[in-house]
Amino acid sequence: MTDISKEAIAPPRSFLSQDAIQLFYRLLAALLICAVLAVLSDSFLSLGNILNVLRQASLTFFIASGLTLVVLTAGLDLSVGANVALSACIAGTVIHKTGSPALGILTGLACGGIVGLLNGIMVTALRIPSFIATYGMLWVLNGLTYWYMAGETLHGFPAGFRQIGSGYLFGLPIPVYLLLVFLGIGTLFAQRTIWGQEIYAIGANPVAARLSGIPVARRLLLVYAVSGTMAGLASIIFLSRLNSAEADIGESLTLPAIAAVLIGGTSLFGGVGTVFGTFIGALILTLVLNGMNLLSVSANWQPLVTGIIVILAVWLDMKTRRRAQ
Repeated sequence: MTDISKEAIAPPRSFLSQDAIQLFYRLLAALLICAVLAVLSDSFLSLGNILNVLRQASLTFFIASGLTLVVLTAGLDLSVGANVALSACIAGTVIHKTGSPALGILTGLACGGIVGLLNGIMVTALRIPSFIATYGMLWVLNGLTYWYMAGETLHGFPAGFRQIGSGYLFGLPIPVYLLLVFLGIGTLFAQRTIWGQEIYAIGANPVAARLSGIPVARRLLLVYAVSGTMAGLASIIFLSRLNSAEADIGESLTLPAIAAVLIGGTSLFGGVGTVFGTFIGALILTLVLNGMNLLSVSANWQPLVTGIIVILAVWLDMKTRRRAQ
């Protein structure tokens, strides 16, 4: 690494003052939502509902955490939901054909990672804007999945495999433990490694990052591959949770994942955000949707409310960051 690159990359990124303020506001918002829902619904603070909120937030987080790294580079991955669907269907087929959950899990992770790598190749080698590349990939994956499944549904997986998505350990859903593991890994990677700092640098100024000696193309390949692999992981969790797989399993997953990233404070312009913030974003989104269900609000209103929350979160984030400059 050249001297320029050493100067360009700051010391390991920690929760700087501005990041800490943003996270504090989001934690405060989550607590406020909890307080309001506790008053409005007697069921909100029940153990079953709290565990359900944590489980649902973890499912959103698995997709959104990998997506966060992409957005930090000022990119976007619109194919994550379709990636989940294809990976789940192929993994489910492998489990049915071989009787091996381990082989199915590896297949799902590999499928997701390969899709992510293809996205990265389109962005770096073909220089296609990430929005267009991943939007095109979304349609390709949807077509492949519907062709592959041919209208059929896979169901009935081994009991041990189903424990991954629906089982409990010491009273907590297993997906929550997985959330804690990947939250820790993602935070350490982004905040405490040179590769993580290079990702922030690319998002802040890709030209300066390239001139400073950062291998921009390789880091972009990395983040898209990670995003795809996390979609593959999410496919395994959803497959084991639902005990079935069909072609449309991922259609409703992309927009909530993007919403969690934005609500968590990651900037679409790149270079700003944290994986922990994305977790808070996923928690806030899950709390709102859970509260609407408890209050018997029609599901037709949920997309509207989600959109309003995203717009407000981004607007407030931009406003506070401008004041801090």
